[in-house]
Amino acid sequence: MEQVIPGVHASAPRPLPFATSTAMRGFLCRRGAGNLLIYGATGLERERTVIDALGGVARHYLNHRHEAEFLPTRPLGPVFVHERDGDAVPSRANPHETFSGRHHIDDDFEVIPAPGHTPGATVYLWDSGKHRILFSGDTIYLSEGEWVAAVLESSDRAAYLASLELIRELDFDVLVPWIATGGLPCCAHTDSVDARRRVGAIVERLERGASR
Repeated sequence: MEQVIPGVHASAPRPLPFATSTAMRGFLCRRGAGNLLIYGATGLERERTVIDALGGVARHYLNHRHEAEFLPTRPLGPVFVHERDGDAVPSRANPHETFSGRHHIDDDFEVIPAPGHTPGATVYLWDSGKHRILFSGDTIYLSEGEWVAAVLESSDRAAYLASLELIRELDFDVLVPWIATGGLPCCAHTDSVDARRRVGAIVERLERGASR
């Protein structure tokens, strides 16, 4: 794993099978209260030795159901996912737990349901002490460096728009999605003004009927 932000290590990029120009990663947040692994991604199994050396995984959080396909054969830690996407988690991911509402883990990590892309899509906000990092999953991802949405035929556009409005009001200075265009940065540094502008631009596109 490579440190990409102070306190955050990323797994090696792996192409999505159905969108090979994009790369997925898992991200390890190193915390005194227990490390958190964010997202499911191909290749995490191969990172096990490094992850263990960095302190292991207290909890493994998924943004949405599609990541469950890429969970390691042997769990790296207990898997957590929103109850509305919980049926996608394979039986090998034991133990695993579901949640429903917005809540905090300790004082630094917030679980924020953001349905739309899938019914159980959830974003995570971590205050590392140096940055406030938003793990946006597929709700907002990076395409050629641009912040975009991923509205599928199965997505709920109205719920997606409401979730984006919620995200627009969050205070964060780094965006870390599940996927980004291959060969380009996996995260985006920002500020409150820039983030509101970028999320607002997505809202405007979706209101016009766009899918990104």
